[in-house]
Amino acid sequence: MRVLHVYRTYFPETQGGAEEVIRQICLNTASYGIESRVLALCKKPVPKLISLPEAEVYRYQNDLEISSCGFSFSAFSGFRKHIKWADIVNYHYPYPFSDMLHCSSNVNAKTVVTYHSDIIRQKKLMVLYNPLMKIFFNRVDRIVATSPNYFATSSVLNNFKEKVEVISLGIDDASYPKINSQYQKRLNDQLGKDFFLFVGVLRYYKGLNILIDALKKSQLKAVIAGAGPVENELKERVKKLGLKNIIFLGHVSDQEKVSLIELSRAIIFPSYLRSEAFGMTLIEGAMLGKPLISTEIGTGTSYVNLHNETGLVISPGCPEELKNAMEYLYQNPDIALKMGKAARKRYLSLFTGKLMGKHYADLYTRLFTNQKV
Repeated sequence: MRVLHVYRTYFPETQGGAEEVIRQICLNTASYGIESRVLALCKKPVPKLISLPEAEVYRYQNDLEISSCGFSFSAFSGFRKHIKWADIVNYHYPYPFSDMLHCSSNVNAKTVVTYHSDIIRQKKLMVLYNPLMKIFFNRVDRIVATSPNYFATSSVLNNFKEKVEVISLGIDDASYPKINSQYQKRLNDQLGKDFFLFVGVLRYYKGLNILIDALKKSQLKAVIAGAGPVENELKERVKKLGLKNIIFLGHVSDQEKVSLIELSRAIIFPSYLRSEAFGMTLIEGAMLGKPLISTEIGTGTSYVNLHNETGLVISPGCPEELKNAMEYLYQNPDIALKMGKAARKRYLSLFTGKLMGKHYADLYTRLFTNQKV
């Protein structure tokens, strides 16, 4: 069976949670005889085709961006070529350009939408986009919600609930590098240990200004690994406040990331808007046995992280609560260790890549063979 994944961007140009989800789906469905391709846009698509372990990645020129949504003229013809190859097309939402690709093409393959998030910020543009979105969701065969929490609280998903099934996101720990002693020593010498770690793309909804406010009058240390649109703004604010306990590392490799997680006291994830639908970093932390700090925003973050069991769940947008949660885990290492073990146990039962791959392979097979879904 052949599956085409469609998203606005992909590795190696960008490193985000949605890209990791696609990678994990591709890797973990391969054992079921599923061959994967990824169609994505790129500012400089040279080469146009990249062969990665999980899939062949076909890259098309990003000609225009409106509110972070890329558009490509060449992708129209490319998409029509790839849908002739594909048995299943798996769109990754939100990405309005993929709605345009689908609705302007004669797609005979079965179609799945992995619903990563509601569209939150672009409310004015939603008025224009809403008719296209409805046509798109009416035409696709199946919609996958990434957690029962998000399904329950998304008005869009509930409008199409007869098409929705829940498949939790997952990560295969075998797809991550093992701890390298040289990396570990270098990072330990540079950063020490028992710091609080954020890993991800630096976007407006990640709540990193809240983290900065939480640490203005604290001796606790936070390490921020990642790059993104608000990176310079955050660095400037930290510099202006004269804070020495917040360290920006920029983009890190997977090898560095696992070493950072291992050295950290806990994973912090202060996202405060529903744009944060799940939080792959939370799964990475749980996979490596670390306690988690997240916020209650009615999404999958509170499905991964259970309050007082795998970590602490606090109110969104509250620096004082974030500071108190960090201090609690720092001052109570035995409790932090216990929560980390519980997080690892929950990962093994619900969030492994193999489990996610099994569910996606089952969905693809049922659609492909016209079985009842």
